[in-house]
Amino acid sequence: TQRQRRRLPVGPALAMAAPAPPAKKQRTDDDAGDDEQPADTPMADEAPAAAEKTPAPAAPEPPKELEEDAAACSKPRNAEPVVFHVQDTTMNILPSTSNNLLMSLTDGGIQHLLAGARANVGVTKGRYMFEVKVIEYVNVPEPTTARQNTPPKSVLRIGLATSSSHLFLGESAESICFDAHSGDLVHNKQRSRVSYKLNVQQGSVFAVVVNLEQGHPNQKTISLFKDGMRVSQPQALPESLIGKALFPTVSFKNVTTCVHFGPEPLTPLPFRCRMVQDATKTDVTLTKEEKPADGKYEVLFPVGLPDEGTFDWLDTFLEKNPKYTELSDRMILDWAEKSGVRRQKGNARSCNDKPERHFGVRELDDDSLRRTILAMAPLQKRNYVVMEVKGNLLEESRKAMVAQFSDPMFKKVADVVVGAPPADYKKRVQAAILKEKQERSDKLFELQKLEKRRKKMMEQKKKEAEKAAKKAAKEAKKKIEEVKKKAAAEAAKKKAAAAGEEEKPEEKEEEKEEEKEEEEEDTAMTGAGSEHPQRLVGHSHPSGAEVPPGHRDTFRDLF
Repeated sequence: TQRQRRRLPVGPALAMAAPAPPAKKQRTDDDAGDDEQPADTPMADEAPAAAEKTPAPAAPEPPKELEEDAAACSKPRNAEPVVFHVQDTTMNILPSTSNNLLMSLTDGGIQHLLAGARANVGVTKGRYMFEVKVIEYVNVPEPTTARQNTPPKSVLRIGLATSSSHLFLGESAESICFDAHSGDLVHNKQRSRVSYKLNVQQGSVFAVVVNLEQGHPNQKTISLFKDGMRVSQPQALPESLIGKALFPTVSFKNVTTCVHFGPEPLTPLPFRCRMVQDATKTDVTLTKEEKPADGKYEVLFPVGLPDEGTFDWLDTFLEKNPKYTELSDRMILDWAEKSGVRRQKGNARSCNDKPERHFGVRELDDDSLRRTILAMAPLQKRNYVVMEVKGNLLEESRKAMVAQFSDPMFKKVADVVVGAPPADYKKRVQAAILKEKQERSDKLFELQKLEKRRKKMMEQKKKEAEKAAKKAAKEAKKKIEEVKKKAAAEAAKKKAAAAGEEEKPEEKEEEKEEEKEEEEEDTAMTGAGSEHPQRLVGHSHPSGAEVPPGHRDTFRDLF
């Protein structure tokens, strides 16, 4: 509804100055639905100006892609197929015969453990990529006695590792990886956020690009892509991996994956990048599967005395023979802890042979997991070391364990670990004892520093408390004195008031004495040059009237 202005009569001068109204236009059918604006009513007087819209801030531009299409290369390619050897996978992996499909077991408590696999081709130069496609998620029921710190059901880590690294990515300085679920870069148990949380689902394709090209802006970096799009900026490789062959590695749990090495990618990237299977022969190194000469794999049973260094001997043996797989309760405990399953009663081990578990998960606390691993071990072509200190000493339990490896591809060997140890063993044990003492000493030193700092802080707090208490006591004493002084003043005032009513003569005498003292003071002041000495001395009014005694003080103050 438009407001109409009322016309007021104007004088002749105003009427002459005002312009003539425009001629009315005949209304047509096309204008029947339009609103008309009166000619003598400006729009500026009727509606306020439209508010200006503040432009939205522009989104920051993504960094420029420094990776470019790979140049054509005529050098010889790597002819060996990129695969996963059994010796480079964990025991819970079920590899396929083609397409590098990896899946893990999901029953008997082993569903709570990580699985890991390392490829047989490592990159030393150039820029190459490999892909991991999620085939399915395995639904695993919650543990019987689930706790708040139960590890995640599904895990997918994609990265690189050296040939000597264990198969759990990010757990040591010899590997680096991207956690596909959290978007973290993991190295030596340290995490750093490099991407947002990725929506990992069935059919997702992740690609890892490692750039070792000399002179390239992204030299010595690793990048992650999802479904052909970059999800992390190039991340610098740690110093512990520089100059070493880097093997594609995958660690996962309750996920079925297909690791694709090429030669063509499943999902193209924004730039053309060669894959590991299409790598130049001089840019990669190979690890060969170790097969026994006689076709039989070895199952070693060490026989030693309790608390006589049997596990120290085992550690020395595994360093010299990394292709052997340990079978013991200690190995199961380490595997569970590296998979994120923590014990409820701390990490102190009472015994390496039969350590306490207390995971709070039924399948891990009883022998379900151990039975599953021992049932699966004879099905894989591996060399094993069965470390059961008590079991290997007892004939009955030793025969039962030997019977599980009845397949002709295994040969059973007993190694009696008793007697004078060799020099390298002594050196290792002495170094371990020295390291343990040093760690104990460092820990004690840190505790002493903390205790000293705690005592210093306690003394400082005590001094501050004493100072505050003294200040509070002083303020309280001051308030009490003020209250007492005020009460005494009020009592004196009341007493003076009561005395003034009952003993007026005495008050007059006191007033006279006060007057005399004041007169003496006034006389002294008169001698100093007062202009009106008679008025001050006589306490007289300027008109000549005598001032009443009750008003003499007021009169004196006026002068």
